Amino acid sequence: MFKKFYDKSIELASNKRSNLYLGIVSFVESSFFPIPPDVMVVPMVLAKKSSYLKIFLIATIFSVFGGIFGYLIGYLFIDLAMYVIEFYNYENKVLKLKMDLSQGSGMVIWLGTLFLAGFTPLPYKVFTITSGLIGFDIMAFIIISLISRGLRFFLVSFLTYKFGEKFVSFIEQKGAVWSSAIGIIIIFVIALIYLTLIK
Repeated sequence: MFKKFYDKSIELASNKRSNLYLGIVSFVESSFFPIPPDVMVVPMVLAKKSSYLKIFLIATIFSVFGGIFGYLIGYLFIDLAMYVIEFYNYENKVLKLKMDLSQGSGMVIWLGTLFLAGFTPLPYKVFTITSGLIGFDIMAFIIISLISRGLRFFLVSFLTYKFGEKFVSFIEQKGAVWSSAIGIIIIFVIALIYLTLIK
């Protein structure tokens, strides 16, 4: 099933209405769809290099709107939210998160986790829905989503624009490790700055 969705996303990237389809894929991926927008972003930038900023903005804006929709699913439709979370086998992690939040230490951890979910190959939709389930602050959610999704799609768009097929080959082989490592480094730097400022 995933292969079918993947192939269809690649096909849509070459369509004359690819910007519209990118917006749709970016929106639904943040709430339930399994294929990330990067699958469309990369071939679109390769085909239209001068439009890489526009492609990055479309993916970011619609992904954040989709994240807000996922948040509302978690906030308003608990049964549907749990179905999606169970589909991705994250129910135990969600229960652990609720326990962490009840102990008072989970909010900062959740900020870092949400950032990593938006930036790395983690299933972002699980974390948008969970944010609604736990009643996470909506403005903080939107800000973190804008930063993490924007940074991710900008890097993918810009590096595809800059290095073309070389970057495509690199992310096909080591994309998950690369994005996870950068995401963890960013979280570490932010935490270090935060701890320095509160001293």
